[in-house]
Amino acid sequence: MSQSVFAPADTQASTLYLPPGPWLTVLDCLCDHFRAIGREQWLDRIARGRVLDGEGQPIALDLPYREGLRIHYFREVPNEVPIPVQETILYADEHLVVADKPHFLPVTPAGEYVEQTLLRRLIRTLDNPNLVPLHRIDRHTAGLVLFSANKQSRSAYQALFPTRQIDKSYEAIAKALPEVEFPRVHKSRLVDGEPFFRMQEGPGQSNTETRIEVRERQGELWRYGLYPVTGKKHQLRVHMAALGAAICNDPFYPDVLKDVLDDYDRPLKLLAQGLRFVDPVTGQERVFESRIKLAW
Repeated sequence: MSQSVFAPADTQASTLYLPPGPWLTVLDCLCDHFRAIGREQWLDRIARGRVLDGEGQPIALDLPYREGLRIHYFREVPNEVPIPVQETILYADEHLVVADKPHFLPVTPAGEYVEQTLLRRLIRTLDNPNLVPLHRIDRHTAGLVLFSANKQSRSAYQALFPTRQIDKSYEAIAKALPEVEFPRVHKSRLVDGEPFFRMQEGPGQSNTETRIEVRERQGELWRYGLYPVTGKKHQLRVHMAALGAAICNDPFYPDVLKDVLDDYDRPLKLLAQGLRFVDPVTGQERVFESRIKLAW
């Protein structure tokens, strides 16, 4: 059996359980299993200690192959392009880290982004390989992200989200909707859309809910307050587009913009602005506010 997973608790290494095969060494297996990665690259990674055994120790070049052996390896993207934005750490203690993520920066490694992610940057800044994001926001969205900094207390913080013990507030700038009554609650069923990275509303019982209010009016654009009760992928973006007010500069909704490079002067006007919860470790109320401001 082979398995490839993203494992933050193991310092962001991916994990492979070696599949059955005729190989003499782990190196031979890796070269054959990942044919897009040349043997020279695997030799270089092993020499730099970027391939580990099940105990987290660098493997030797001649480590014998054994079916089912657990191997950790670090994903690397050659010539990864720097993302010219800067995150801010708003709070940090032994259990919790709160960061303000700028637009365009991914939270975790995926696709073409490995080192240029909020997680990797915070690990380097705080020298804490045990950091794990407790939730996600889109790469195009800016604002607050919570991280667990301690394995022992992690489950207590993770439980806040599925049990809805944390209040989240967002802000968006989008088209004015004078014909729609606010505040309002938008409920719908979100299902996978096309292309694969999009979501769409479909028939059936709702699985998403967002409360929406108007905070400020400025001509053809309004500033909206968004309060998600559920936390589905792209929920706020789909709900606003469904109302007829797609969030300004959204490259995915209502239509996918083709072949558009990141324009740092035109970020998605969506901000994860506030978080409020009772700290499960200390028992005190926590209130965090983003310092990022959405410009008209």
